[in-house]
Amino acid sequence: MRRLRGIRLLDGSIRRTAENLLAVARANYEISFEPSERYSERVIFPLAPAEARGIEDARFVRFHDEAGRSNYYATYTAFDGHVPLPQLLETEDFAHFKISTLNGPEVQNKGMALFPRKVCGHYAMLSRQDNENIYLMYSDMLHFWYDKQLLLRPTFPWEFVQLGNCGSPIETDAGWLVLTHGVGSVRRYAIGAVLLDLNDPGRVIGRLPKPLLEPNPEERDGYVPNVVYSCGALVHAGRLILPYAMSDQCTSFATVPLEELLSELKSQPPDSLL
Repeated sequence: MRRLRGIRLLDGSIRRTAENLLAVARANYEISFEPSERYSERVIFPLAPAEARGIEDARFVRFHDEAGRSNYYATYTAFDGHVPLPQLLETEDFAHFKISTLNGPEVQNKGMALFPRKVCGHYAMLSRQDNENIYLMYSDMLHFWYDKQLLLRPTFPWEFVQLGNCGSPIETDAGWLVLTHGVGSVRRYAIGAVLLDLNDPGRVIGRLPKPLLEPNPEERDGYVPNVVYSCGALVHAGRLILPYAMSDQCTSFATVPLEELLSELKSQPPDSLL
């Protein structure tokens, strides 16, 4: 990198190429914290030029590999003021973090979410390249993504403008539970739920026609009004625990009996799914 910066570049195209190479190199880095530090003090700030205007919407997932080992990943969005860049964060202990670029023609836009294990021998990811629909991607390499298939499109009035995911899919006996966010009129965000086939996530087997969670009058005012939004949930003691933000002003938690939610998803007729 030092030698590259010292080269006298002959024209603008070479300079732009060199700057792009440097930006990619700087977007791959590592951070370490002392194990004695409290978790609440282990704060990751923007460091790379691609993150100059912020890092946001980290979707954490505990990933289990074929050997039974666990690792933690988070897909997040880096923003330089012009282009959103999907990035990948990896850690085993929440003390040492590795930040890497995601690569390939389908690494676009934002809102990517990794499945918690391989599906049929492949990594699987939810994505939203066109700022409207939810796609499903498979890859043999965690950092490279080349193909996508349409999974969900806006269908109901509360999601007509845009669909996205609210974090990584949650594995249940009934299928993959996916929380979605839908954007409706006057940019109103609500949270929905979808159930995907466990062995073939490209097949939708349940979808709520109405929001699971929507902003009430006390949650409509804030920095970004009329929004409830989440980047992940978990199952504990038979209940879905859903942390969510209210209008980018404060946060809260919602809980739902898991079996009731799954039963409702499975009861939806096929003609309501797409």
